[in-house]
Amino acid sequence: METRLQSLSAFLKEKPLNIILWKLYCKLFTVNIPRAESWITLIKNKSGIEIGGPSRIFSTKNFLPLYPFVKSLDGVNFSDKTIWEGELQQGNNYHYEGKTGFQFIAEGTELKEIKDDHYDFLLSSNNLEHIANPIKALFEWKRIIKPGGIIILVLPKKESNFDHNRSITSFQHLQQDFENNTRENDLTHLNEILQLHDLKRDSHAGSFADFKKRALNNFETRSLHHHVFDVVLLKQLIEFVEMKTELFYSSPTDHFIAARK
Repeated sequence: METRLQSLSAFLKEKPLNIILWKLYCKLFTVNIPRAESWITLIKNKSGIEIGGPSRIFSTKNFLPLYPFVKSLDGVNFSDKTIWEGELQQGNNYHYEGKTGFQFIAEGTELKEIKDDHYDFLLSSNNLEHIANPIKALFEWKRIIKPGGIIILVLPKKESNFDHNRSITSFQHLQQDFENNTRENDLTHLNEILQLHDLKRDSHAGSFADFKKRALNNFETRSLHHHVFDVVLLKQLIEFVEMKTELFYSSPTDHFIAARK
């Protein structure tokens, strides 16, 4: 019994109780983001694109169920083979909520095949933190949506995951990445990540040696979180790319933000 209690105590220290209870609650019940209808209205019967999807969070009976309401949705992934989606092929192969859109294979920061002002909205869930130059990405995403169009971002809350030991990235650092045209092979934050990444909260990482090997190969895997975001930083980014924050919400696990061009 004592060993079991010790194990439970260690588990709760690794994952705070409020986060465990929140995830359990969401799993057992259909839980939508507060004022979900306001978010749905932004994309309802409109045509959009998703970067780094498809994402379970946007599906029916999930926290922000957008997929059931869109008119059409295309997708972008950085490679034809990822650790999340497996093998992909450019073409009419983007599958979400039983529907199909066009799958682009391209860097999220360089969407050259897509015309200016093309989509009504853009979605990105748990993706921007994997991009080395997020300001460049946001300018590119803004370019491909129509005037008045919407970008909806979901980013992990650092307290809920393996980044909880890291500091929030400064806005000045993100500006420098943009000014220096930082590329996706950048490993500036590697030492910080190797030192502070909580492997106990990363069930897919394996041993430290496994994690380090994957991190060194980040250009192929895109598994690292280059930057760590909070509410203040996200709003600074939206203002910098000259968009307007429409909606914002923070759950125990994620930040949600909708911005208008």
